[in-house]
Amino acid sequence: MAQQHQKEFRNWVEKGRSLLLSPTFKQRSERVVLTLAIVSYLCHLLLIALSKQGLIQTDIALFSSPISAIYTPFSFILVYEVYLLLFYLPKSTTFYIGKQYEIITLIVIRRIFKDLGELKLVSNWFENASDLQFTYDVVTSLVLFLLIYLFYHKIVKRPIAEVDESGLHAGPTAQFVFLKKGLALVLVPVLVGLAVYSFSTWVAIVVDNQLSGMAALSNINTIFFDDFFTILIIVDVLLLLASFYYSDHFHTIIRNSGFVLSTILIKLSFSVSGILNNALIIGSVLFGLLILYIHQLYERAHLTSR
Repeated sequence: MAQQHQKEFRNWVEKGRSLLLSPTFKQRSERVVLTLAIVSYLCHLLLIALSKQGLIQTDIALFSSPISAIYTPFSFILVYEVYLLLFYLPKSTTFYIGKQYEIITLIVIRRIFKDLGELKLVSNWFENASDLQFTYDVVTSLVLFLLIYLFYHKIVKRPIAEVDESGLHAGPTAQFVFLKKGLALVLVPVLVGLAVYSFSTWVAIVVDNQLSGMAALSNINTIFFDDFFTILIIVDVLLLLASFYYSDHFHTIIRNSGFVLSTILIKLSFSVSGILNNALIIGSVLFGLLILYIHQLYERAHLTSR
């Protein structure tokens, strides 16, 4: 009887995954997101034009320049990256972590377009807070781009024996992958609900008190992504604890623990601003890259000792 219920539960998870996390649904979602990104970009440009004509009164930097309009379609691209993170969660822990790094990089790049609307272009560049933040973000995005390349490069070049990236055997691997499929499926409605809640809360603030709403907009990362990375930390810790059932390899445990710490550093970056924010973001990705590199050194030493 218990085996029958377990089989039915597995079938339910597989059906849900084929519906929400299948390659077909992924392609459809990509088209929808791209369409919304284009439409939102045109709408943002229209609002900027109305603001320039004086038909809309606002001091928000996002409506001061057509360049700032790029900020809006990037927000939709970020939503799609969140979906890709769930899509890759059952497939590979390292690619799942890589998607976290892509998301925080896109957040920084999106912030650059917001920074462009606040540039002063003064001679004392390094004494102006807005110009300094723009410089920090540009440098940070370049460093992150390189670190993510190195991170994926380490994944692709790993030995064939490391394809079982959780350090597990065939039987336990199947159980661990099923667990990740279930988590990914549960996270889909959770993150959709979080997105709706975050946006509706901000709209309510704007309607109730426009100044508070605009203050929230000035720190756009507090909308959705702060809570999003909190959820990711919970998921990462669950995966870490579950991995103890299937693997007692020291280097694998340290690697998974390191990935949790990397996500926590990203989460902490939302609580600070300025150069400390950028340093925490770079530090989180660099830490994850070094953890992966050392893990693979252990794997190669283990292989050669056989």
